[in-house]
Amino acid sequence: MKILVCIKQVPGTSNVEVDPETGVLIRDGVESKMNPYDLYALETAFRLKEQLGGTITTLSMGPMQGKEVLFESFYMGADEGCLLSDRKFGGADVVATSYTLAQGAKKLGDFDLIVCGKQTTDGDTAQVGPEMAEFLGIPHVTNVIKILEADQEGLTLQMNMEETLEIQRVPFPCLITVDKDIYTPRLPSYKRKLEISENPEIKILTLKDMYDTDEKNYGLSGSATQVERIFPPESNVEKTSFVGDGKTLAKTLFGILSEKKYLG
Repeated sequence: MKILVCIKQVPGTSNVEVDPETGVLIRDGVESKMNPYDLYALETAFRLKEQLGGTITTLSMGPMQGKEVLFESFYMGADEGCLLSDRKFGGADVVATSYTLAQGAKKLGDFDLIVCGKQTTDGDTAQVGPEMAEFLGIPHVTNVIKILEADQEGLTLQMNMEETLEIQRVPFPCLITVDKDIYTPRLPSYKRKLEISENPEIKILTLKDMYDTDEKNYGLSGSATQVERIFPPESNVEKTSFVGDGKTLAKTLFGILSEKKYLG
C-alpha cells in the first residue's frame, strides 16, 4: 500500500504579523512547528502501514524551511518526503493550496490512501483535504475519529459529525482527514534519526515540475478568494491604574467589584 500524508509547517506562536498589502501571514523569522493535527494523520498512516504494509510519503508546501517538518516525519517513521516550494505558490488560498497539493500528489505517483489532518492551526478552514480529493477525483471522508476495519480494498471509518456519529465504508484510492481523537501520536525516534543519514533526501518540486505549469492556477493568481482587510479586534476592557499600599488597593478593588455587582 502506498500512503501519502500531507503535513504543514505552521507558526509556533499566535503573535504573527499580517502583510497589510496581501493579507497573508508574515512567516519570516517566526518560530515554526508541525501542524498539530498532522501528527494524528501521521500516526494513522503508521498504524495502517504496520497492519497492511507499504510505504509512507510525506508532502508539504511552503518555503525551504518547510523541510524541517519533513525531517521530523522521517524520524517518526516516514519513508520519503517531498516539498512543493516556489515563490509562485505563495499567497495561495485554500483552493490554490489544494490544487497545488493535488498536482504534487499526481507528480509523485498513484497513492492508495492520502491522509490529512482535519485542519491547520493557522487557517482552521478544514477545506484543503476535501478540495484536494475533488481535484484528484477520488472519494473522501472527513472528521474521522476511528478506523473500524482496514484491508487491501478499503477502510471502514467512524466520523464525528458533531450531533451524530456516522460509519462509512470507502474504497481505495481515497482521501481521509482525521480528528485529534483518533490516536495518540508517537514521538520522533532518536534511534531512527541515528540510523538514517543526517540530512535525508527530500524531493523538491517547483512549478516547472508540475503537469500543469500555468502559473495563473497557483498562488495569489490562482486564488478564488482574497483577504480584503485584517485587523486586531478592539478591546472593550477599560484600563485603569491605581496607586497605594496593599490594604488600600484591596479596598479599592473590593469597591469596584461591589459596584459592578460581581460580588454576591
